[in-house]
Amino acid sequence: MKKFVSGIIVLFLFAGISNSFAQSNIKLGHLDFAALYGMMPGLDSVRAEFEDYNKSVQEQFAAMQTELENKFMDYQANVDGMSEIIRATKEAEINDLKERLDAFEVQATQDLQNKEMELTSPIIEKARKAVEEVAAEKGYTYVFNSTEGLLLYATPSDDIIDMVKTKLEITE
Repeated sequence: MKKFVSGIIVLFLFAGISNSFAQSNIKLGHLDFAALYGMMPGLDSVRAEFEDYNKSVQEQFAAMQTELENKFMDYQANVDGMSEIIRATKEAEINDLKERLDAFEVQATQDLQNKEMELTSPIIEKARKAVEEVAAEKGYTYVFNSTEGLLLYATPSDDIIDMVKTKLEITE
């Protein structure tokens, strides 16, 4: 019985020691990726290009909406004096324009999302690659995005945003 208890104690002691050694090889880091992204070079030109694209889409939408409103107001002002065939034609024209406006709105939303992804993906990839390089160079086992809130508890770790900013030559 004493051998059994001694064996269990030695086993727990060995497990604790090996766990301590295993934990000593883990190096954790974290950074606010959203803050890093906000400091990335070239982001201003990406924002300007996206805003220009968004503005052109909004202008086209507004022009279509104005056309629809004008046709509807003209229809309402003249409906009493229209023959049945003219009235039906005007209603069909207004309904068709309304459907095209709705379709345009759906397509524009998708196009804006795609344009944003197209413009921001290279910047995000550059930042992600810099994080990976810093982590490899400095021996980090894990680096967490501190803004995601994915960790419920963690022992303090190093914030490596300054090292990544240096890697990217960001001076802010």
